[in-house]
Amino acid sequence: MNKRNNDHLQLGDVLKEFVEVNRLQPGLDKVNIIDAWKNLMGNGVNNYTEGILLERETLYVKLSSSVLREELGYGKEKIIAMLNEAVGRDVIKKIVLR
Repeated sequence: MNKRNNDHLQLGDVLKEFVEVNRLQPGLDKVNIIDAWKNLMGNGVNNYTEGILLERETLYVKLSSSVLREELGYGKEKIIAMLNEAVGRDVIKKIVLR
């Protein structure tokens, strides 16, 4: 059996390389943003959230309450900052509330 020279690689480094090589980051970002939305916004907002979609750098959120849509519209910049901080990267540049 051949001995490999990569015995001292960190698992985190190997996983990062795997994600880069296989171009998995956009899919991971979508999952992470959906989880971050659910955790940060709480049950009150989640009860009215019908769908979340991340396309390019825009987050589309479908809400069933027009009043909630209006209220969240005033704090879009803060929501973007909170979600990007939760994910650890600048994934979202714009939010569209529907």
